[in-house]
Amino acid sequence: MRLTFITVAIMLVSAQANASIEQQLSQCADTADKLERLICFDKLAASVQESALTSPSIQEAPAAVATVAATTAVVTTIPKVSATDNFGMEAKRINENTVDKIYLEVQSRVEDAYGAIEVTFTNGQVWKQTDSRKFTLKPGDTVYIEKAALGSFLLGTDDRNAKARVKRLK
Repeated sequence: MRLTFITVAIMLVSAQANASIEQQLSQCADTADKLERLICFDKLAASVQESALTSPSIQEAPAAVATVAATTAVVTTIPKVSATDNFGMEAKRINENTVDKIYLEVQSRVEDAYGAIEVTFTNGQVWKQTDSRKFTLKPGDTVYIEKAALGSFLLGTDDRNAKARVKRLK
């Protein structure tokens, strides 16, 4: 009887603690400022970890252990990297895993009423010319698409200097 009373008391306390954690999580999620929201989540994670380490009743109730373990597993997946550690390195990290130039074979081309071409390549990609330059292609040609300034792309061939500004449709 005493053991069932202790078990029921622990389950009630853990249910209240879980409701409190859910309420605190929703309060943190409702915070508009990104930095304040992150600080709120970090404080909540620290309090959950601290309560998990200092709570003596965790060994007695398996339900409480599962609740606290699931909560800490979700919270501890947040990386511990500060904004100052990444300052100035964002562009470098983005550029490390990117491709600057790809070679493709032309499957078909269509010219619209304004003279801009729409090129379909053998890999299924479709690109459309965005500038008004005259650029001739025929099926079977091998062309390249390379990155240009401000997120734009250029289509060209190795055997001539002409390039056309393009954007990807599909």
